[in-house]
Amino acid sequence: MTKLSHPLKGALLALASFCAYACSDVSIKALGHGMNSFQVMFFSALCTLPFILAQIFWQDRRASLRPALPGLTGLRVLISLLGGGFVTYTFTHLPLAQCYAIFFTMPLMITLLAWPLLGEPVDPLRGAIILAGFGGVLIALQPGTTHFQLAHLTAILGAVTGALNSLIFRKIGHREKSGVILLYPVLAQVLVAGWIMPFVWTPLTLSDWQVGLQMGALGLTGGLFIIAAYRTAPAIVVAPMQYSQIVWASILGFLLWGEKPSLASTLGIGVIVAAGLALLAVAGRSRPQELRA
Repeated sequence: MTKLSHPLKGALLALASFCAYACSDVSIKALGHGMNSFQVMFFSALCTLPFILAQIFWQDRRASLRPALPGLTGLRVLISLLGGGFVTYTFTHLPLAQCYAIFFTMPLMITLLAWPLLGEPVDPLRGAIILAGFGGVLIALQPGTTHFQLAHLTAILGAVTGALNSLIFRKIGHREKSGVILLYPVLAQVLVAGWIMPFVWTPLTLSDWQVGLQMGALGLTGGLFIIAAYRTAPAIVVAPMQYSQIVWASILGFLLWGEKPSLASTLGIGVIVAAGLALLAVAGRSRPQELRA
């Protein structure tokens, strides 16, 4: 059996990760129908924390949780904390298709910024594909016809913090342990959001706990897969795979809440997915040339 090439293996790992994240995002939106956004943020992190601790204990109970790069790890925790707040608020206030249409500017930012910050070049062909993908995002969002609200601003800020988070991860991913990468952002979210709980707390039902624990398991699964993806392939391969989330978002949004994407949104989704696949194909062709060089 032929071993998968690194770009393809990284892409498949990323697809699995973003599928898990899409299902987790649906859980956040479901909880947001009856909770304050800060309580959703706290509860989601609280339910994720036991799964992360179990994974660390199972992998190596003697492993140190001291960061190898404390400065960058601390910066990533801060950015993750801000991004978690932005993303949670967005998912609890916007339809899923609109959330992802804005969040999907993040892979474009990652791919572009990976050149000056990580030394991963963007040639003219890739640049044209990225522009086409950004055009697809605009088509899906339909600017000028959508009523702008605070959640759209938090979505933009969520995309910015997500891009910065991913770029920092590319710097630390090969040197930091998985436990450090996964644990500290979630722990910070529990502690910071926990300070706000006395002001916004509402009683939890059995259904809330079921959704929360499901979300925790999905979040850990997605985190482990994306760590493996970034350790296997460059950002220019992994980042575009997030486009697959908009397909899951459209399906789940329709099945659960009757959210029907418009014709323009469907066309935009098609352009975004095509751009992501094109970037993957270009990266796959260029890999052998890079190895020979």
